[in-house]
Amino acid sequence: MSDYDRIASAMAYLVDRATAQPSLEEIAAHVHLSPYHFQRMFCRWAGTTPKRFLQVLTLERSKELLDSSRSLLEVSHELGLSGSSRLYDHFVQLEAMTPGEYKNRGKQVHIEYGVHPTPFGPMFVAVTQRGVCRVEFMDFYSVEELLNDLQNAWPFSSLRESQASTRYVMDAFFGSDIASKHGPLSLYVAGTNFQVAVWRALLKIPPGAVASYAQVAKALGAPKSARAVGNAIGANPVALLIPCHRVIQQSGALGGYRWGPTKKLMVQTWERMREEPVAS
Repeated sequence: MSDYDRIASAMAYLVDRATAQPSLEEIAAHVHLSPYHFQRMFCRWAGTTPKRFLQVLTLERSKELLDSSRSLLEVSHELGLSGSSRLYDHFVQLEAMTPGEYKNRGKQVHIEYGVHPTPFGPMFVAVTQRGVCRVEFMDFYSVEELLNDLQNAWPFSSLRESQASTRYVMDAFFGSDIASKHGPLSLYVAGTNFQVAVWRALLKIPPGAVASYAQVAKALGAPKSARAVGNAIGANPVALLIPCHRVIQQSGALGGYRWGPTKKLMVQTWERMREEPVAS
């Protein structure tokens, strides 16, 4: 079992037993490590301690975050305004494919792709001349499957592997002082008008905050479209950069996520720790 698999297993264990508040020794035993080595490994991969991770798993914490984010999503002119260290929609700029470009299905588009290690496991990244077109966790898919999917979406494009051309995307997201070093990341995606509107709304949710599906729907001026919002979120082609992981159920429960609830919790927790550092 790899280090990443152990941490993913430990996080899943914490998700299942959060109400029981398992001890460090119990969690470490679950992944067959000593408490000392498990603590060090968990901090290295998750960016926080197991104890702190357990704290942010609680339903009460999710509800608190949801309440604190409410004004951001209910008042349209306040979307994205917060005391966050950086406004996410200034960091990522989304450009939707035009109907004519969609009809061409990737003609004269050159796509470069690569697989890169991250704190959440390997990620598949694909970029065009216009910006990032695909980011995927690789938990459930091989490179070949992801390439087939990409080729189906852009059938007349040319594909070329290039770690050097795609590395900047992961460096930008996981690095520090992102905006000043790299400038805004550009995304180039295809979607319906409603999907693109949902994805733009997600960019207004600051790191470390969350919103409900209903709040996103209300912010779009379509308060009865929470289910359609969920479908649009599920169609998000760019993980992390279009932050669908920041949307949860009104009750405070996690809600769905294409790459599973453990992955969603990992990303949420990492962001919260990054935005709200805890003194050691």
